[in-house]
Amino acid sequence: MINVSIAGGTGYTAGELLRILLRHPEVNIESVISTTSVGMPVAEMHRDLLGETELLFSDCFINPDVTFLCLGHGLSREFLEKNHLPTDCKVIDLGNDFRNEPQFGDRNFVFGLCELNKELLKEAKNVANPGCFATTIMLALLPLASKNLLQDEIHAHAITGSTGAGKKPVDTTHFSYRDNNISVYKPFRHQHLEEIGNTLVAAGNRQLPQINFVPMRGDFTRGIFASIYTKWNCSMGNDDIISYYKEYYASSPFVFVSEQPISLKEVVNTNKCLLHIEFYNGYIHITSITDNLLKGASGQAVQNMNLMFGLDETMGLKLKGSVF
Repeated sequence: MINVSIAGGTGYTAGELLRILLRHPEVNIESVISTTSVGMPVAEMHRDLLGETELLFSDCFINPDVTFLCLGHGLSREFLEKNHLPTDCKVIDLGNDFRNEPQFGDRNFVFGLCELNKELLKEAKNVANPGCFATTIMLALLPLASKNLLQDEIHAHAITGSTGAGKKPVDTTHFSYRDNNISVYKPFRHQHLEEIGNTLVAAGNRQLPQINFVPMRGDFTRGIFASIYTKWNCSMGNDDIISYYKEYYASSPFVFVSEQPISLKEVVNTNKCLLHIEFYNGYIHITSITDNLLKGASGQAVQNMNLMFGLDETMGLKLKGSVF
């Protein structure tokens, strides 16, 4: 059994991790760390776990094989500085601390996009889990980047649910603001742009064109719907490109190319990414959808853990979607 510790145990991503790992056949959750809720039953914070676990929040770990860091952005480095994890304890960080700056002391973090770095992840001791917007956009563009086919400006518009803003309430997550409302935030300067660019270059696109990314807040709780397009001058036929996408992701258990247009509910509560490709007036248009808390965060983190410990990467992740 893999002994797991979760730091930052009261937030949305920690709650998703608990839901997955409590049913994972190879995992024992040894500690759920929270500095604000020590001694409280985990099920009092994550109410859907009532009757599922007797775990209590603690302020320390025991002897974990892997620690998931579900902390606010910028807090993972602070946690590792203050808490001396065993040297053989693996770390999976769900924040943004190590995505673009992977070296921290004697720990080197592998970027945890399973569809690109699967072999590296099998040997990794530390993993920087990708961001949710980044995952959704990168999976749409990876096949093109691998053939150096991204030659013109890329335009990406993506809308996310309110859980993407985290559990701590702010004005733009308040029900009165979010309900029946859509708004733009951080246009052309979102923090995920850097990891998107770095990853597409690492995949094989030698000189990456400008990425124009406009993120939006949606009036729903979970999921990301991304609409991405760029000029298309490739000699490959349209059907050949779609076949190439299917071939590129043939070994991925969670990424699928749909022949039909896609909608967000098709991935909510799953670890899937669905893609749909169309061609219009000299442009290629790709829609990409994920659940921001699963493939965009905790589900992908468990997929990374499975690879790191030599398990089937789908273990614990065959989740039931909810279309209605």
